[in-house]
Amino acid sequence: MKTFKLLTAALCLLAMATNGLAQKDYSKSEGLLKYVDPFIGSGYHGHVFVGTSVPYGMVQLGPSNIHKGWDWCSAYHYSDSILIGFSHTHLSGTGCADLGDILIMPLNEIRTPRGNQDNISDGYATKYSHANEVARPEYYSLLLDRYNIKAELTATDRVGFHRYTYPQGKPASILIDLREGNGSNAYDSYIRQIDDYTVEGYRYVRGWSPSRKVYFVLKSDTKIEKFTAYDDNTPKPWKQLKVESVKSVLTFGNVKEVKIKVALSSVSCENAMMNLQAELPHWDFDKVVKMSSDRWNEQLAKMKVESDDEAAKRVFYTAHYHTMIAPTLFCDVNGEYRGMNDMIYTAPNKANYTTLSLWDTYRALHPLMTITQSERVDDIVNSMLSIYRQQDKLPIWPLMSGETNCMPGYSSVPVIADAYLKGFSGFDAEEAFQAMKATATYERQNGVPYVMDRGYIPADKIHEATSIAMEYAVDDWGIAAMAKKMGKTADYETFAKRAMYYKNYFDSSIHFIRPKLEDGSWRTPYDPARSIHGVGDFCEGNGWQYTFFVPQDPHGLIGLFGGSKPFIEKLDSFFTNNDSMGEGASSDITGLIGQYAHGNEPSHHVAYLYVYAGAQWKTAEKVRFIMDEFYTDKPDGIIGNEDCGQMSAWYLLSAMGFYQVNPSDGIFVFGSPRFDKVTAKVRGGKTFTIEAENNSKENIYIQKVYLNGKSYPKTYITYKDIINGGTLKFVMGKRPNKKWASNKEALPPAYEME
Repeated sequence: MKTFKLLTAALCLLAMATNGLAQKDYSKSEGLLKYVDPFIGSGYHGHVFVGTSVPYGMVQLGPSNIHKGWDWCSAYHYSDSILIGFSHTHLSGTGCADLGDILIMPLNEIRTPRGNQDNISDGYATKYSHANEVARPEYYSLLLDRYNIKAELTATDRVGFHRYTYPQGKPASILIDLREGNGSNAYDSYIRQIDDYTVEGYRYVRGWSPSRKVYFVLKSDTKIEKFTAYDDNTPKPWKQLKVESVKSVLTFGNVKEVKIKVALSSVSCENAMMNLQAELPHWDFDKVVKMSSDRWNEQLAKMKVESDDEAAKRVFYTAHYHTMIAPTLFCDVNGEYRGMNDMIYTAPNKANYTTLSLWDTYRALHPLMTITQSERVDDIVNSMLSIYRQQDKLPIWPLMSGETNCMPGYSSVPVIADAYLKGFSGFDAEEAFQAMKATATYERQNGVPYVMDRGYIPADKIHEATSIAMEYAVDDWGIAAMAKKMGKTADYETFAKRAMYYKNYFDSSIHFIRPKLEDGSWRTPYDPARSIHGVGDFCEGNGWQYTFFVPQDPHGLIGLFGGSKPFIEKLDSFFTNNDSMGEGASSDITGLIGQYAHGNEPSHHVAYLYVYAGAQWKTAEKVRFIMDEFYTDKPDGIIGNEDCGQMSAWYLLSAMGFYQVNPSDGIFVFGSPRFDKVTAKVRGGKTFTIEAENNSKENIYIQKVYLNGKSYPKTYITYKDIINGGTLKFVMGKRPNKKWASNKEALPPAYEME
């Protein structure tokens, strides 16, 4: 009987191979990738990208749903079940929608209308089931219910690779839709058949990014039997077409399998072809999956955890994966890319980056990158300096060749300052400083003239004035610190003063940050819990949250409250106050603990402020609760917009046991380590290990700390100590050790600007 079963199995495998169906099982990944689940954060408000890419790649190739609003910012939401195709660019975790470029849908029935959510019968859209879906960083596959077509995807840096398996009986086709994007449509598009196997085209878009140009070349391994170009849904008898809404259907005849390679460029179709030839000259799909897998595993191995909690490992490694989707590569293999002014530039080292969600990522992602991705830090700074040359100010939220100007602050400044102060030297420091200074005095920058003239931004003159000004104070601290180190005394004094302007908003009679009007009076009436999205005094926040938004000067903030005791009492009330934010509050304000909102970035440092007031154990309670409750291994496992890696970077740093509160000072404040052991490959090729003895869900409090075997009586560690390598050991317990590191000398210092 056993012999018969083995023979039967062998015959089945042979039959599958004969029909071209014997393909490698990609349902599980190898190495650390087995712990990565791209579906984590694809539900609720996580907005993460689901699909396949390589670390920091230009191409993010994956499924697109019909855009139905805010929760479809990445073009995919786990609650959905209707597919309109596979596009080559996606945002991950953002609160605004765009991209979704070069949409391809495999067909065996010729249809060019898209179809609607409630009626797809007349369009090309199809239903699908998660039961027939595999999502891995290196590979994505889906069975299309309507057509019974199996789609498989993988990618290199600049090329998306598709493999479609068609059922017998109908001609195999693909639809290329150059009009359809995610929340934005093209204003000009073009397609041309070059030969029996090759098509080129472009898509020009205005959306959240005000101007983008995406060029592509598509190459098939199967002869194109018929090429039809459509002006929207009207067929045209030409081999090329240039209109607002280009679509095209390529028909390959009665074949079982079709492979397609799609290369992108922001410069030209010629450059897209160059990218294709350089990165993917062959047709070995499995080889590309293996390449991607190896690259992901290499990056994931920079941080390894030891724990018996398998779910926590999935959360950790998926978070690590999410920190490496963006920033995204934005140049061709020859270094060329399109700038903000529509001119073509060349990155000398062929590494230019975009998708810089700086208002989010300056807080944790970029400090994390200085530890584990140090080889990319200079390239990112140089990318920002290139944008400065193009638009006379540093980037705010750059997306490809467009500046979205989204969110308050000039948040590239703390990233550059942090890099400089940590000793990164692969960029022109003098140019960087002048760019920072020019941006901070740029008259067209929202509210800057008021800051320079009055020391505050009037709330009755500019929307969200208080948030803008509070962000500027953080940024100006970075300029001051960099000026101090460079010996620029006058600039140091100017920006050090501006970094303290947050005090101009502190109403000592109520102990809240409070909006100030043009005549110098306070906003009256004033409810610090009130939040009005888009038109209020605060950006995605309220007076409670912005009262504690002083990461650049925690000691100064404590002083405004009259000392540690009243500050701790106020901070306690922050985590327990449940006053309503009112109608019209931002959808981004999620993950609430009282007024604390972990789903939104202005709160991210606040739990660590207890340490500055001598109550480290309270920080341990809060951060461990956040890690356990707001990060899970389910589709709704991220409590708010993932924001291009920021939410995940907060988790990774906190799971190691510390967090850089001031985004530019290199001081990492202790919280509560999540794992028994974390080993990180740090800058310079050294290894830094964090151990947590007696760690458990109950033992969340630090009892003692040792650094390289010696007692360490501080509540923080410096960047220099981390990158020097060694071992940081926490001894944990179930009750707070309130005597540990409670003296003034143990607290994080006010940064000395050397």
